Amino acid sequence: METLQAIALLVVFIVITLLMSKRIWPALLAMPVLAVVIALIAGIKLDDIFQHVIGEGSLRLAEPIIISMFGGILSVMMQKTGIAEGFIKKGAELSGDNPLVISVVMFLFIMLLFTTLGGLGAMIMVGAIVLPILTSVGISRITAAVIMLMGVSIGGMFNVGNWALYMNALGLTQQEVVSFIMVLFGIVFAGSITYIIIQLYRDGFNLSVKNIVKSLSYLLLLGGLVFGGVWAFDNIELSEQLTHTFSVTGQVIYYIALAGMGLLFLHSVYRAWSHRNLPKNPMHWSAIFTPIIPLILILFFGVNFLSAFILGIAYAYLITYKRDNISTLIRSLIEGSAVVLPAVILMFGIGWLLVSVMGPPDMTREYLMATYGTDVWPVRELMQPFVARIIPSSGWMYVITFTLLAPLALYRGPLNVWGMGFGIASVMMAAGMPAGAILGMLWSVGQVQGISDPTNLQNVWIANEMKIDVQKILYNTLPFSWVFAFLGLVAAAFMYYL
Repeated sequence: METLQAIALLVVFIVITLLMSKRIWPALLAMPVLAVVIALIAGIKLDDIFQHVIGEGSLRLAEPIIISMFGGILSVMMQKTGIAEGFIKKGAELSGDNPLVISVVMFLFIMLLFTTLGGLGAMIMVGAIVLPILTSVGISRITAAVIMLMGVSIGGMFNVGNWALYMNALGLTQQEVVSFIMVLFGIVFAGSITYIIIQLYRDGFNLSVKNIVKSLSYLLLLGGLVFGGVWAFDNIELSEQLTHTFSVTGQVIYYIALAGMGLLFLHSVYRAWSHRNLPKNPMHWSAIFTPIIPLILILFFGVNFLSAFILGIAYAYLITYKRDNISTLIRSLIEGSAVVLPAVILMFGIGWLLVSVMGPPDMTREYLMATYGTDVWPVRELMQPFVARIIPSSGWMYVITFTLLAPLALYRGPLNVWGMGFGIASVMMAAGMPAGAILGMLWSVGQVQGISDPTNLQNVWIANEMKIDVQKILYNTLPFSWVFAFLGLVAAAFMYYL
């Protein structure tokens, strides 16, 4: 009987995955249906399905759902107040007419913006400004399109709403998530800069070694200082006196940063007061800090995710305040919540699936024994033996397996995070695969999906805007995004298997 149930689970899993891959059935419907069906196949009672799978599952990802809504509000507010547009235009002014400098500066500004921005509306608004700037200096349409896609993908790594989703779904701490994200960021950032240089050379620009070194030296120096500092603190045993010196220095830097943050908010209050009766409030240079304020508050000051977004919204509201600005805030609250609604509905489905596969966290062994005759949640008990045979048991098998399977993140495939990715992850967790390794797999393989997938709305829009075939973006970027996935998996193998 158990063998038949396990086969039925596998068949249902494959069928629903294929339906999503072929775009016959959307993930918004497939995830909750899969959660209920596999619970029924495993013999879960209807009372437990309603009470736990549906009831508790709907609240399983409550924190990232609320955070994503406030992230959407900040995103829409930055668009409506002109902060995002001014951010890009300021970057264009600073970068001059050097194609390499313009490409790198636009890439950096897109990356920073999309730590906070999200949704197709934001993509269209930013793309309508960035893409003409890039093509106006002779950069090819395909290069301009991919620069934007890579910037958006890297920006998403630092979207704290995404962090909250992985922390809740995989049971990881913020430090565990950030540790891997920083490593993957270094890989994808360096690879993206390499892509830009190669593509500009293909576009016919004369990129001398001197020009490249001059343009990128500041980036390399900054990156070296950051990663060198992190490595030193993690790997070098310091004397007590030196440790004390660093501790004092760190406290000084902390309070300087805190004072700077306080001054920014005081300045925003001053501008709000001085423009309270005026119909316009020209964008001040300090508004460019808006997209990174939540990130700074979380990483440097340990502020709660939701509080950080609320403070970011407050800053955006105050720094752009003018007469009748309250209507802009209200529209942002409503439209920002609506923008993320598809992701919210998908997270409900992911929550159902997590509870359906892993079981309710508060269900006692006594209840399980009395009801199901086992002290393990029945779905988990059915899946564990089968999945345990196929999940990688070593670091190198982990790298080889998921590197070869990385293209399954394309076309809404089974490794697509916004498709069946978390369903696969929940099964792997049930079979005992380390949560950190699952995080590394999803983020690494996610680079293939985020940059190259022709079914992404942003890829479709950019291809249409640049008048190129969306498949051309896939062929142009897949060699790079696949290498990003491979290197990310290698890093994850060293972090979680060795």
